[in-house]
Amino acid sequence: MTLHAIQKMITFMGASRRCGMGRFAPMRDTRCKMKKNKLSGLSEIKKPIKEELESFEKSFMASMKSQVALLDVVTRYILKRKGKQMRPMFVFLSAGLNGSINESTYTAASMIELLHTATLVHDDVVDDSNLRRGFFSINALWKNKIAVLVGDYLLSKGLLVSLEKDEFRLLKIVSNSVREMSEGELLQIEKARKLDIEEDVYFEIIRKKTASLIASCCATGAASATNDPGIQDRMWQFGEMAGIAFQIKDDLFDYEKHNDTGKPGAADIREQKMTLPLIHLLNKSSRAEKRHIISTVKNHHNDLKRVAELISRVEAAGGLKYAHEKMLEYRSKALEILSGFPENDYRKALYELVIYTTERKK
Repeated sequence: MTLHAIQKMITFMGASRRCGMGRFAPMRDTRCKMKKNKLSGLSEIKKPIKEELESFEKSFMASMKSQVALLDVVTRYILKRKGKQMRPMFVFLSAGLNGSINESTYTAASMIELLHTATLVHDDVVDDSNLRRGFFSINALWKNKIAVLVGDYLLSKGLLVSLEKDEFRLLKIVSNSVREMSEGELLQIEKARKLDIEEDVYFEIIRKKTASLIASCCATGAASATNDPGIQDRMWQFGEMAGIAFQIKDDLFDYEKHNDTGKPGAADIREQKMTLPLIHLLNKSSRAEKRHIISTVKNHHNDLKRVAELISRVEAAGGLKYAHEKMLEYRSKALEILSGFPENDYRKALYELVIYTTERKK
């Protein structure tokens, strides 16, 4: 596929893609002094670090250039698909909260973005997924071999960024996160064979797969601003709790009705993934009912009628309510940790960012 063709495709998909930004009602919390007006969307939350994020985006794009034309085409396509910048936001806000944003903070944000993007590219290959955030995945456009090599390139570049700046503390934190993410993915694959995931295993999977990344954002941000290991550990814990809440919210999306069809997406069920609402139903079911549920997920996940019946049973059993309550529980744990830090604009923005991640509409 030529560069011109790719650019035309990106332009078309960008124009046709629909985006939205919600505003959310405030959560009352005595530990953070917040105004009783509506909580802001991302643009408002970004205000304390607006200039830093803009500077980071420019420098990050420049750093992605290489001497290989094909690699430049692929990385340019990746950059066109960037999301909400939540990961850099956690990095920069965590640095501002614990000192000052500096060159090390930019290095931390670059490492996180490179390594996370590498894992996403590899994940799409593993999952044989053709779409990522509504766009064609790298493996869908350039096939698996190129996708794997691009992921390897991004991974090595992320490691080099830290070594070139002698940022060994940051490298240790991020490398630990990558290890956790890999273990979480393998644990999920292992359990998916028998679909015997208990609730404690589910939380271990999402802690490793999702929460460890957000935790590393917060810990590296803090490490770029302070040498205090206690503060870095607390910021890791804060990010971990916020990340678990974030993933439960993602799991709940699978049961929400889509505007275009009026029906739940049920992507996790089709992919034979056991998430918290479904695990809750299993825990409340008889042995015979469990066999039927597992059979639906394992052998009939493409049967729309059976999947719809299963979703109705999850809702009737209180699975969605239970998952929502667990999400709020972990969100409260994150905010409680955050309340122990000095009150300033960065803490307020982190507070609002956690609320946003659990109240978002997509």
